[in-house]
Amino acid sequence: MQSNWPQTLWLIRHGQSAGNVARDAAEAGGLAVIDIEWRDIDVPLSDLGVAQSTALGDWFAKLPPAHAPQVILCSPYLRAKETARLLAESGGLGQETVKLRIDERLREKEFGILDRLTKFGIQQKHPELDEQRSHVGKFYFRPPGGESWCDVILRLRSLLEMVTREYAGQRVVVVAHQVIVNCMRYLLEHMDEQQILDIDRQGDVPNCSVTSYRAERHKEEDTVLQLDLVNFIAPLREAATPVTSAPDQPAAPKP
Repeated sequence: MQSNWPQTLWLIRHGQSAGNVARDAAEAGGLAVIDIEWRDIDVPLSDLGVAQSTALGDWFAKLPPAHAPQVILCSPYLRAKETARLLAESGGLGQETVKLRIDERLREKEFGILDRLTKFGIQQKHPELDEQRSHVGKFYFRPPGGESWCDVILRLRSLLEMVTREYAGQRVVVVAHQVIVNCMRYLLEHMDEQQILDIDRQGDVPNCSVTSYRAERHKEEDTVLQLDLVNFIAPLREAATPVTSAPDQPAAPKP
């Protein structure tokens, strides 16, 4: 029986962004608001993020043709699109061999009223929301105008249905954001709330790290995606490129 799953699925968080750098500066300075001129969707890569994306592309370039990506699915946010473009260019993944698809279901988690606020800013400007989030937990908490992790997971269920329908048996790269990587893991590994939040507490998903799955047949009629790599950063270390793991957006303290 033919599998509905991709042959290989790579989940990649975008390279370090200018927003990550601005967030670090704001947190270090004890500021309430991140000083950044762009809309979140328009935030570009930092210079380091460009180097990280290129280093990851160099790693993909070393894969044998029979194992190289055939499809790149990408968030519409600029930092993800720039990562995908640089990865494809340095990885030798030209348009004649690789399909690039932008999909809004891979966009960053929407933070609504908490957008651009640091941890201190959330506590200062919206103490009642900070308290509510601590009580409810980040998995279910939805800020006004924003999304919970469950909301993100709902749109990713739709995305995975499309992937199994259109890209079965192919080698697929997903370039997106930290919450997307974690929520995809939640779905693919059949986790519950506690399991994915335990993983989240262990640390941030490094920029341009790779988490991957390979289709394996466990029974004659049962093909599953088997976890292969988790937050794989060897391509960056091999290129002597600094590893960063700043969160994509500020968040209130974890419960």
